[in-house]
Amino acid sequence: MSRPNILVIQADQLTAKVLPMYGHKLVQTPNLSRLADQGVTFLNAYCNNPVCAPSRASMLTGRLSSAVGCYDNAADYPSSTLTLAHYLRHQGYRTCLSGKMHFAGADQLHGFEERVTTDIYPADFGWTADWSKTKQPYAPSGMSLRSIVEAGLCERNLQIDYDEEVCWRAEQWLYDQARDSDDRPFMLWASFTHPHNPFVTTKKFWDLYDHDKIDLPSVPYKPIAERDPWSQRYAYTIRSDEHDVTEENIRTARHAYYAMTSYFDAQVGRLLGVLDSIKATENTYVIITSDHGEMLGERGSWFKFQPFEWSVRIPMIITGPGVKKGIIEERGVSLLDLLPTFNDLVSEGDPVQPIDPIDGLSLVDMLHGSDCNRQDDVMMEFLGEGVFAPACILRLKGYKYVYCRQDPAMLFDLNADPDERENLAGNPNYASIEANLHDEVLKRWDYASIERDVLASQQRRLFAQESLLKGKWTPWDYQPSVDAARQYVRGAVDPNTTETKSKKRFPFVAAVKPHHPRDPNKEVVMGSVNKDNPHATSTSND
Repeated sequence: MSRPNILVIQADQLTAKVLPMYGHKLVQTPNLSRLADQGVTFLNAYCNNPVCAPSRASMLTGRLSSAVGCYDNAADYPSSTLTLAHYLRHQGYRTCLSGKMHFAGADQLHGFEERVTTDIYPADFGWTADWSKTKQPYAPSGMSLRSIVEAGLCERNLQIDYDEEVCWRAEQWLYDQARDSDDRPFMLWASFTHPHNPFVTTKKFWDLYDHDKIDLPSVPYKPIAERDPWSQRYAYTIRSDEHDVTEENIRTARHAYYAMTSYFDAQVGRLLGVLDSIKATENTYVIITSDHGEMLGERGSWFKFQPFEWSVRIPMIITGPGVKKGIIEERGVSLLDLLPTFNDLVSEGDPVQPIDPIDGLSLVDMLHGSDCNRQDDVMMEFLGEGVFAPACILRLKGYKYVYCRQDPAMLFDLNADPDERENLAGNPNYASIEANLHDEVLKRWDYASIERDVLASQQRRLFAQESLLKGKWTPWDYQPSVDAARQYVRGAVDPNTTETKSKKRFPFVAAVKPHHPRDPNKEVVMGSVNKDNPHATSTSND
């Protein structure tokens, strides 16, 4: 068998908590469910930073976002920072990105050989967090509860436009690589923006659900003044005091989110269908995941930016050659683990040693159903809007500990209290557990150094953005390159002599030799003849 391919299909802001393989009874995802039956579902998979750009930086590099300097949604990191795309290319893989990756800065590839769409978000420093603004209304995140009170139906919107292009470009790329002379194995990353807010969807997917049966949050709403300090600040960061959110608003927003999740599932089905068409299914690892979760009204909160399970728990489902079917893995894993996993999957027994220290661990033993000594251990952090100092989050042996220098600690027993209703920090019965986790956090993170670096980075980027807005603006947003002169059939290329059209067919069918030798005394004209231009060739065939 040839070396395996990799297809990553990524959602944006999809929490594991709404999916059927994670216990939700209502949401319909037939394609994701089929993949879960065919592979391994990681029940306790986490992002490493609950906001887009830092989460994706960790995911691609196998390193915590603080280690690569990607702190918030406007933080760049050096082009010399190695990603899994670099490592796969080094091992002979063809790598392509279709869709969102939220790269800030001038490098919009970070190791990918090809990119077939632009991004949906800006590449500049305009969304830089600012910890110097410590008074209400703080530094707004750009998020607003307007997404909740205006949730519902649409015929079309920006996110649908984007994801339709992402899916079509990914489908086209799969067909192109299948009929190309480039026989390298591939890694294609298809990254969608659904089900990220705003929560609006089309009637087709809305009608999959009975509105009256949409469940409401399991953890009840608390007035802002009664929430923990982090949640209080975050509420003002997203301007929660600007809108009155009713129970019907919540039900409608959740209804739309479920429908948007089903839309994402439909795009997964399209890509799986192309794998079948090009006969690549048996030799392709398929990875389903998201960059972070969505609070979806739990605790009265929305979106991400928080340490709670709805915000940090993500789906992770993996199928492919040799992967055990229908396995549910309960130990904690994270997006940091993808780089070392891919490295092992493609290495043919001789993995490339990473140049930089990697924070993630390979999942290969888990995929094969082997016993391993890995413990339930996940590191997360948050360095953006809603806090004024680094927040370090450690899940260890079923407990989650949240440490931020300016806030009271939070400690949850996830086994006994999966909804995180009771903060055990300060409870004398859990004093030794809290002390152990606190020591672990200070051992694993150089807290003072990270805080110093974040503050310096913010000031540099805020100054740079202000400067770059003066005079002529030169954007960094990625512009896909399309040479129309080389598309389809063009006058400078004879389609008959070059077999241009035939080579664009999948599967390719070689020319069939005639049964009888051609009579040189008879002229044979293939296709129709244009009487006004006898040299023109019909393009109606094939």
